[in-house]
Amino acid sequence: MEAVHVTERLRYRLLSGPDDIAFCERVSEVLAEGYVLHGGPAATFDGSRVIVAQAVTLPTNETRPT
Repeated sequence: MEAVHVTERLRYRLLSGPDDIAFCERVSEVLAEGYVLHGGPAATFDGSRVIVAQAVTLPTNETRPT
């Protein structure tokens, strides 16, 4: 799977990939950039490994938690 590099900060992103340390690091990186988790993670099994997904959103001034 080829990595896609986003140059602008999208308000919504869905991160997905194998359930490994690299995926956890990707989620941690976007959280450090100001994104927040949106809902719980999803997981499925592709026959050889667990694939996970996590939605994140970038709060606006109107939606930023207080």
